[in-house]
Amino acid sequence: MSRKKPIELPEVNFSEDGEIRYLHLGTEWIQGSMFLDRPYDIELEYVQRMFAWLLFFPPEEVKGAHAMQLGLGAATITKFCYKKLKMTCTAIELNPAVLHACRGWFRLPPDDERLRVVLADAALEIQSDEWRGTVDALQVDLYDEEAAAPVLDTPDFYRHCRELLSQQGCMTVNLFGRSASYAESVEKICAAFGGDAVWAFKPTREGNAIVLAQRTASRPSREALMSAATAIEDKWGLPAQKWFKVFKPLTK
Repeated sequence: MSRKKPIELPEVNFSEDGEIRYLHLGTEWIQGSMFLDRPYDIELEYVQRMFAWLLFFPPEEVKGAHAMQLGLGAATITKFCYKKLKMTCTAIELNPAVLHACRGWFRLPPDDERLRVVLADAALEIQSDEWRGTVDALQVDLYDEEAAAPVLDTPDFYRHCRELLSQQGCMTVNLFGRSASYAESVEKICAAFGGDAVWAFKPTREGNAIVLAQRTASRPSREALMSAATAIEDKWGLPAQKWFKVFKPLTK
């Protein structure tokens, strides 16, 4: 009986440029970043946009809500949810070396009653009954060392993501890569969530296109969204008011 060949995981390293430290998986592609003097702030624009779910979530209920990240990266999203939003956080990461790097180089706090990092294959872990219906904010940023396309991008994957969410929960996903097909990915997300539940940003200059999908579709008025954006900027410092020029529902 032959043994299954172990997965070959890339090496993990970092570089620095001025006040910013970058995470790499053995290539020049940036997998995450951190301000050296502000380790819990967000440097990359696309990562800020991954928090668009805050537009649909009552601000008074954010503290203590459950955020889950698929793909730890440089732990930027996890740290912001934990430190700034005061949420309960679960991160699922395949590569133990990434977790080691986040704890050693990127100021990720140790696990405690509000923070848990699970070393597992996200595609399998999210099918566990433990998580179903428990996640208020699911943030998906899954790339290999070449950053060519999302590692997980199938109809079944997005269906399992929807099953994770609470009734008011949202998923945000980073669609990026030289080999990625934005239109095909959005079609798969719509198949899982329904087209009326999907919102999308225009791509950043770097090509990151953030898509948001709601567990329960809603269409807040522009006034309500602008009010939420103002509250997000005032409370947490994210540039939410700028999002409205580049963030719209997929269908009218």
